[in-house]
Amino acid sequence: MTLYLYVDDMLIVGANMTEIDRLKKQLSENFEIKDLSLAKQILGMRISKDRIEGIMNLSKEKYIKKLLHRFNVGNAKTKNTPLGTHLTFSKRQSSQIEEKESHMFKGPYASIVGSLMYTMVCTKLT
Repeated sequence: MTLYLYVDDMLIVGANMTEIDRLKKQLSENFEIKDLSLAKQILGMRISKDRIEGIMNLSKEKYIKKLLHRFNVGNAKTKNTPLGTHLTFSKRQSSQIEEKESHMFKGPYASIVGSLMYTMVCTKLT
């Protein structure tokens, strides 16, 4: 059994419901908790489970769409696959048009990259 905790959101994952119920009871004796029953989402990400295979997955699609809207890039072009490793980039290839360059810096770059890094690094379940 594993307990995932992020600020005031908590998710208990395990195969034995009796043990999960026991832990919830112990927690409720010391803390004010609200049991929302089986989790369908956490931190803006949808949870799907395959009980036969023993797999739990977090879908980040809704979270990423929310980020695109928040940073006003919802109409950006999408790619289904990552760039090839054979590609190389240099400063010479960057935009030479001032209008395009200034548009690139209108968004809070560090926040955008940090939010995307969160989805990549911090949501891997083991």
